[in-house]
Amino acid sequence: MHWEQLFETQRLLDEHIQTNNQVKAEELFERKVLALLVETGELANETRCFKFWSKKAKSESSVILEEYVDGLHFILSLGLDTGYRYDSEIVRSTGLDDTQLFLLVYEQIIAFKQDPSKENYTQLFTTYLQLGAQLGFPEVAIQEAYNKKNEVNHERQLRGY
Repeated sequence: MHWEQLFETQRLLDEHIQTNNQVKAEELFERKVLALLVETGELANETRCFKFWSKKAKSESSVILEEYVDGLHFILSLGLDTGYRYDSEIVRSTGLDDTQLFLLVYEQIIAFKQDPSKENYTQLFTTYLQLGAQLGFPEVAIQEAYNKKNEVNHERQLRGY
């Protein structure tokens, strides 16, 4: 994955949003953490992996992928705010089912909020990538979907979203 390219793309979006909304990055850490938690929940909702009471099928792969990259936007943004980058290329299977992996992502988001260390950031990023792989998304599809959603986000900002 071309992480530096994604970080730079996210930096440009963040700057645009912060300028348009007259906010500073250091004022947004907790809001971005909450946004990541919400986006992770929206992703889980589309996979329906936890809905043992329902027979309704999960959403289409394209919908799930779009929700996935929404979370990736916030992970990249949090990395920019804390000065961390992700540089690992190895994503190993966890042996967890989807529900367990979602819960682990939640735990790691909270761990990063409580201790925004490089180690916690890397662990969060790695687990989020493991979730993407488990959901069936190759890196190329993630990068393409990220870039497409980033364009949408820029357009939304121009329209006063």
